[in-house]
Amino acid sequence: MMEPMLSTSAAFPNYRKLSVAPMMDWTDRHCRYFHRLLSKSALLYTEMVTTGALIHGDVQRHLGYNEEEHPLALQLGGSEPAELARCARLATQWGYDEVNLNCGCPSERVQRGAFGACLMAEPRLVADCVKAMLDAGPVPVTVKHRIGIDKLESYPFVRDFVGIVSQAGCEIFIVHARNAWLKGLSPKENREVPPLHYDRVHQLKRDFPHLLITINGGISTTSQVLEQLQQVDGVMVGREAYHNPWWLSQWDEVLLGAARPAASDRPEREQVEQQMVLYMERERAARGTPWFAVARHMLGLRHGLPGARRWRQVWSDNKLKDLAPREVLEMAHGRNSAGPPRRLSKLS
Repeated sequence: MMEPMLSTSAAFPNYRKLSVAPMMDWTDRHCRYFHRLLSKSALLYTEMVTTGALIHGDVQRHLGYNEEEHPLALQLGGSEPAELARCARLATQWGYDEVNLNCGCPSERVQRGAFGACLMAEPRLVADCVKAMLDAGPVPVTVKHRIGIDKLESYPFVRDFVGIVSQAGCEIFIVHARNAWLKGLSPKENREVPPLHYDRVHQLKRDFPHLLITINGGISTTSQVLEQLQQVDGVMVGREAYHNPWWLSQWDEVLLGAARPAASDRPEREQVEQQMVLYMERERAARGTPWFAVARHMLGLRHGLPGARRWRQVWSDNKLKDLAPREVLEMAHGRNSAGPPRRLSKLS
């Protein structure tokens, strides 16, 4: 098997080989805490935060995170260099490991804000944004984008975009291997209808060997990840990581080259669930967070196992919202919540 192509820059840490994509309404800090229990090394991303929300809104709400989430990247949506620079400074102050500029989201709401995928038509503006963000602080600035917009099937389009933006100092590009159709498709359809062209992302790596190129789109198995790492520097996984999160428990050892953990240190599903119950209790005590706002992110934990459907039904049952998380845990495993808890010593 060929060895993965490596970037010429020694500044790229190993954790950049594998990451969980930023996903609106999904990758909040509760989701990221859960994912970090499964993988200690993969790079995690926030949901997209617009510059307006940060500059005019509640910074703590948008930028707060759990320390366990590192390495952690903040994804920004915006197109004004000065505003993005201001937000990049905030990211530095809050201790983020990366700031990512969204040039790939095709939703009409995002287009009305003049950012997202439509920015691919203005590479020099993107370059100005990147330079302003890099000048604002030491945190690495990356760009996530598509291979094209609308039905323009042209490799030179994405090649020139990367070339111009890289001249501003961006060294890391995360490439969703589909076009973004700005009209006629919903965001969901934009993740499924435009065809995947992995070969164009591979060509970017060949044309820009000094850059770190991460590929995204339609990757859902370990074998696919290993195959892609023969061609590019990193792989970003989105919905498969969310819906089948137990897969993340293999990432550190199998895909990121971490030492094989001792048997006692390997996560087990029920242990992870118990740790999430502790987290729910801490969140409720500290912020009044209802347990179901956290539990919704772990509904795929028992994906493919016997009894998974009933387990999901319990953890997503709105009628149980007034119960304590430990009681819901007992019910999810078919134990008598009114009796003494069993197998919960690690929660004490």
